[in-house]
Amino acid sequence: MRRVSPLVLLAVSAAVAADSVQTEAVGIRFAVPREWARVPAPSEMRAAQYRIPRTAGDTEDAELVLFFFGQGKGGAADDNLTRWYGQFTEPDGRAPRDVATVTSRTVRGLHVTAVDLAGTYLGGAPGSAPRPGFRLLAAVVEGAGGPWFFKAVGPAPTIGAAKAAFNALVDSLQAHP
Repeated sequence: MRRVSPLVLLAVSAAVAADSVQTEAVGIRFAVPREWARVPAPSEMRAAQYRIPRTAGDTEDAELVLFFFGQGKGGAADDNLTRWYGQFTEPDGRAPRDVATVTSRTVRGLHVTAVDLAGTYLGGAPGSAPRPGFRLLAAVVEGAGGPWFFKAVGPAPTIGAAKAAFNALVDSLQAHP
């Protein structure tokens, strides 16, 4: 496995952050890329929602949603990882848990558990058809006032292109009382 230099990661995060907008919702501040358009959230569980523009060749945009269910509500990181695994199937029959990449880190006193998972997406609106070739980037953010849940999902190429920006968003997190 190749290791990426922390200086390279810092340089990429700084470049992405330079073209972002600082925002806040439900007690947390974060930066989103200027090209991610904030859109009306269809339910109160969605504290903020953004459209991630599709990359060339994709047939639909991706979305980023910030979920907040109230202080101390929404389940622990493992509960949410299990829920997200259940929203995917793998073309080769492996369990989504076995192919997901899960990382943990602390950002300004907030504990972040993140997952990167690709496959056939079964989530979405009730009755929606399975979507092969989708990818999920999600994070459970635990800290005073939380937890908060960030979930980006869409066509794999679009989410792949958005990964550096998603990581920069996580790096920008800050609790805001």
